[in-house]
Order: sequence, then structure tokens, then C-alpha cells
Amino acid sequence: MKTIQMGIGFATGRMSFRKVLNAYIKNWQEAKKKLPADYKISLNLFVAYDTDYLKTQSTDYTNLSQDIVDQFDQIVFLGAKNAVKSLERLQEHSQLDKKQLRSVFSSGYAGKRNAILFAALENHMDYLLFLDDDEYPLAVTKSKDVCLWSGQHIILSHLMQIPNADYTNGRHCGYVSPIPQIPFNDDFTEEDFKAFIEAISNDIINWDSMRQLMRSGGVTYASTDVLMRNQPEEVREIGCCKFISGANLCINLTDPERTFPFFNPPGARGEDTFLSTMLHERTVLEIPCYAFHDGFSSYKNLLNGVLPTELAPITAESPAIVNRFLSACIGWVRYKPLLVYITNPEGYTEQIAQMKTTLAEVAPKLARYFNNDGFLNIICELEEFQANAKKHAAQYRLAQATWQKLLKEVILP
Repeated sequence: MKTIQMGIGFATGRMSFRKVLNAYIKNWQEAKKKLPADYKISLNLFVAYDTDYLKTQSTDYTNLSQDIVDQFDQIVFLGAKNAVKSLERLQEHSQLDKKQLRSVFSSGYAGKRNAILFAALENHMDYLLFLDDDEYPLAVTKSKDVCLWSGQHIILSHLMQIPNADYTNGRHCGYVSPIPQIPFNDDFTEEDFKAFIEAISNDIINWDSMRQLMRSGGVTYASTDVLMRNQPEEVREIGCCKFISGANLCINLTDPERTFPFFNPPGARGEDTFLSTMLHERTVLEIPCYAFHDGFSSYKNLLNGVLPTELAPITAESPAIVNRFLSACIGWVRYKPLLVYITNPEGYTEQIAQMKTTLAEVAPKLARYFNNDGFLNIICELEEFQANAKKHAAQYRLAQATWQKLLKEVILP
């Protein structure tokens, strides 16, 4: 009987990581009873942590309870000091220089995910499942005015499907989108907001779905049809991308040369989106297991068994929600120029020009509506990242080339 080496990866900067990990492990202890008799699983943990994000310390991640430690055959922690040592080691034992290595192992989220992915390959994992520290193994549906909750066997679901794919991606419910409910008026109309969202977002986000989400209070509910049908679906290519999310995401490592690195432009996010641009010849399955995304950290007691009968809407009345929406908008606009440059090079100039025209018209209205001049900075952010799109595209290509060299020089020999 072959033992399957299963890696669990967290790129985290929150102290709540340990509580979320505990929930997944307790869930796994129940779920593994459903494994086929000929399955033997070795569970391994890989954690890349950032102590600067919320001013934490390394022990906030490494000080795990003995009950949790006992569930893993191996635990690998990847902090800042480890990262420096790893770069020095790789530079010494490969033909790669510091610039090449930093294109893969940067200080951003892509770099942390790549550090986990590479460590999993070095430690001979068969599969690697990325989980997030603000997502819980729960699905929430709605029946009339009441929320209905169900546990989700996320680790088990991926284990059952990943042998048939290069990537398996679960679904998300809860507070997936940062877009709040907005009461439109004559000064800021629905058409204004539609133009803004379509200008800065990617191809998978369309106005009809956003409008429906706003009407539901910004809460995404799990589909009962998906849960009842319980069948995976192959992800179709949209706009040169097979869109995936960075968590509730499992990667098949049995053929390392079929893997790709994550990437984001310096100072931006979008590491899952840029991975999506590389997956043309890969099998990507969307599987029917949900994770509840607690995007505003408002429902931590879900992990204590407190299941609310209703979920609060995301309203624009809270400054914290407005600031989170602003941060998301800046994140989108920072990676949009590179995304367009990669996926639509012929139409790049025209599309960026249209974005500038739209933002010049709508961003001042947003700033007045929310009484927040931060929305005016979106135009400057677009201009800066548009000016650097060619350089970022070179870094994107360098990261992929470096990854393949790392595989050949370090993993495959």
C-alpha cells in the first residue's frame, strides 16, 4: 500500500492561524474515516509566516499544541530568517543568481506561496493543499430568512479529486467580495459604479454578479445545487485565464515539471490571477467543497460552534469597510495593467486608455460619496503600474524560467 504524502500549506500573518488550523485538523480526524480502505495518508504542514504584517512574533505560529503536532508526520516553518538561509543555500547549490531567485521568492504573498510550494517539492509531497487563515471548513446556505450551516470535508474532497487533475479548486462562501452595499443617488449612480467595477476588475467579475451580490448584502451563499450534485466541473478558460483562488486550492506535485510559480507585481496582489494565466494546458477542476471566507474577521466564533441564523450585510456606513473596499480597489488596479499586457497585448493601449478615462470621471465621484480622498489615488496607482507593465512582464517571465531551472537543478536530479 503506497502512502500518499499530503502537504497542507498556510501563508499567514495572523495569530488566528493556529485556531483555524485546529479546526481543519479536527475536521480531518472526522473525514478520514471515509477514506477508502487502501488509502494511507501522511499529513505534513508547511507554514510561511509574516511577523511584520500584524506585529506578531514567530511563536504565535510555531507554538502549536501537542494534539496538533501529533497529527503531522512533518512540520516545516518558513519565517524571514529561514527564507534568507534558503536563498543562500539555493544560490550556492544552483546556477541561479540572487535576481533570479528573488523573482520567485519575493517578500510578497507570491513569494511566500512559492516558498511553501518549493519546500513541499523538496520534501517529496504528492499533493499540496493551500488553506487561508480566514477561511473555515463550513458552507452557509440560505432558506427563506435563515442561514443553514454544514461542515465541509475540504482535505478529503481534494484528496479524492486531485489524482485526476493538475489543480483542484474548492468554492467559497461568506464575505468573499469587499464590495459593500451602496445606496445610489443622483451624484453617484448605479451606472457610475458599474463603469468603475468593470474598469478595474478582471474578466471573471461581471457587473450582473456584483449587483446580485450587493443585493444579498455582500454575502455569498453556497449553492445547494452544487452541494447536492456533488460533482467536480472542469474550469473553462476565460480571457486567456483558468481562474483559480489562492486558497482551497490543491496542486498535484507528482510531476513537478507540470507546476508553475505564483507571481504578483511588486507591491500588488493577484498571485492567484497570474497563476491562472499559466494554466492553458493544465487540467483544473472546481470541486464541490466550500470554505467560509470571514473577510472582515467578524465570525471567529464560528470555530467555537456559534452558528448565526443571519449574516450582517456589508454596508458603506463603516469606515473600516470603506477602507477595505479602497484597499481592494488599489490592489485590483495595481495588477490590472500587467494582466491586460499578458492576456490582451494587441488591445493593451486601448484598454488602459479606456480605464484612465473611466477612472478620471468616476474616481472623484467615489471620493466625494465616501468622503475619502484615497479613491483619487487610484488614478495615480494605475499610471504608475501601467508605466511599469513591461518591466513587470519581464519579471513574470523570469519567475517562470527560474522556476523551471530550480526544478531541473534542485528537485529532479
